[in-house]
Amino acid sequence: MMLIRYIQTTDLEDIYQLAEKAGFGLTSLQPHREKLMARIQRACDTVQGITQKADQVYLFVLEDTQMNKVIGLCGIEVALGLSEPWYNFHVGTQVHTSNALGVYKSLPTLFLSNDHTNCSELCTLFLDPDYRQNDNGRFLSKVRFLFIAAFQSLFEKKIVAEMRGYSDENGHSPFWDSVGYKFFNIEFTQADYLSGTGQKAFIAELMPRYPIYIDMLPVEAQKVIGLVHPNTVPASKLLHEEGLRFQGYVDIFDGGATLEADVENLRALKQSQSATVEIVSEISQAQTTSPLMIANDHYADYKAILVFHAPVDGVLQLTEQQAAQLNVQEHDVVRLLSIRVSEQDAVKQLSHHTLGEAA
Repeated sequence: MMLIRYIQTTDLEDIYQLAEKAGFGLTSLQPHREKLMARIQRACDTVQGITQKADQVYLFVLEDTQMNKVIGLCGIEVALGLSEPWYNFHVGTQVHTSNALGVYKSLPTLFLSNDHTNCSELCTLFLDPDYRQNDNGRFLSKVRFLFIAAFQSLFEKKIVAEMRGYSDENGHSPFWDSVGYKFFNIEFTQADYLSGTGQKAFIAELMPRYPIYIDMLPVEAQKVIGLVHPNTVPASKLLHEEGLRFQGYVDIFDGGATLEADVENLRALKQSQSATVEIVSEISQAQTTSPLMIANDHYADYKAILVFHAPVDGVLQLTEQQAAQLNVQEHDVVRLLSIRVSEQDAVKQLSHHTLGEAA
């Protein structure tokens, strides 16, 4: 069975093995035991309520309970930019006009921004490649929204997610080569690593404070602004299903899109439901074509699993094994949400997004 729970210090070796498989671009998951343990401890302290808001992070693992092995990781940073600056580029517009010459030019620009300060962030999503099947990746990504729906007061009003931008198989980024390298004179992987490990002072010291005209960049760099790395496209699509959208902010290193949404507009807050647990020896409720995420909503011991049957009249049947995995008893209340977005809901989201762009 696949179980999602809070990360624990005993998970370090499994997390280290995942970090070794992560490759370029996931700076919050580097194969460095001391840094990994420090982050794990920060997450444990957050749950225990002994961490300041600026340092709070929730980390969840996906565990294969049959193998007793952690095979995935995801997280939520509570508030960005409170202890160190949070940077990105805002894609804006500069207008130049001359009545004498009859010239009017509207030019896209990049402007260094701290606009996402004090936003919550979806982060550190990684699933072992050997387990990228059977909705495991979808479960790992979307359980964070179920957690936010249960504990909305813990988070800020807006949530963001930085998507990995384009880089080739050797870790070279056309955007970095044309922008960042001109100011930092270091390789992309080194700059990305330094930023991901909290060493960000060099950004403020060396990055330009004036707009960068996109039309003056090489075509190769222009093409990847707001582009998502091919390996990250599936994760991006899952976030779109939950209501996050690109609103014109990109990563300062690789130009990857930042997606964002008001927490109150997330699908999980609108569609998640509660049900009362009935423990049975055999499930008699009708099977569903799409799995449901089920969470116990116990803050101190949060757990979630997938089931393939829906509640009836507000009652959800669970086997003794499922109830034990969730740590729930008869008549306890659980929270549930379909792991997939219905076609009707997808059309509604697309229509809302189109209207928002037109506005």
